Amino acid sequence: MQYDTVDAVTFGRSLRGLGINLLVQDAQRSVAFLTEVFGMTAHQPTRDFAILTYGDAVFQIHADATYHAHPLPSLLPESGPRGGGVELRLYDCDPDAAAARAEAAGGLILQGATDKPHGLREAVILDPDGYAWVPSRAL
Repeated sequence: MQYDTVDAVTFGRSLRGLGINLLVQDAQRSVAFLTEVFGMTAHQPTRDFAILTYGDAVFQIHADATYHAHPLPSLLPESGPRGGGVELRLYDCDPDAAAARAEAAGGLILQGATDKPHGLREAVILDPDGYAWVPSRAL
């Protein structure tokens, strides 16, 4: 699929399996963070929306205002992290390099790159909206 040119209806009808959509305060800020820190590719980025790809994974971000008629924004905290209890894991992503870029891009390192007993080296990074991203690589 050509994510840079696909229209909304065609894109929506193509979605299968598990989908992730993150509500963010500032879509442009989120696109900049995710592309700079994790090397994701943004497609059709606007001030309100973007399709993002990481390897074969596809997900979306929407600015809060785009969900004006949806019940979910009423559950969002006015401040602080939004994604408590959820880890967004990026396998085959260098945790040392991502952590080094994250602070400069407005992120917060919750845990620096660490070798884990389950065979991965990983870091935990909060993006500016408070979502926890876990870049990791096999040891």
